[in-house]
Amino acid sequence: MHLDAAVRADPVLRRVAIVVGVIFLIACLPKFLAYGWERDAFVRFDLPAPGFLVIVAGVVELVGGALLVAGRLVLPSCVVLTVTMLVAFVAGGILAGDEIPSLTLAPALVVAMAWLVVAAARRGRPRVPGYRAS
Repeated sequence: MHLDAAVRADPVLRRVAIVVGVIFLIACLPKFLAYGWERDAFVRFDLPAPGFLVIVAGVVELVGGALLVAGRLVLPSCVVLTVTMLVAFVAGGILAGDEIPSLTLAPALVVAMAWLVVAAARRGRPRVPGYRAS
């Protein structure tokens, strides 16, 4: 996947992927270590099957964060993590009024992941000799 290679080759993209990945790795911990607290938050957010979704969110954040740190499967990781953060932003932030992290960190992570994918796609684009974009 050319996005993965672009992320691993570019020091700025690499650092962004690592920072975002580590944030998700840290964010997944309470879903497993403070399950009841997280489940109560998901109940407050009025999410269906809150107990199940806590585990799903934890696994998504764990796997997606680890993949970003490794610079592997960057696009699918960013897509799935973005959906997770949009749910947090809308359900937790806008509808339930949970300011931190739903209205602060979640949108920042979405922007960072969008930038990472777009920048990696632009840097990883194959070059055609003699071609100039108009």
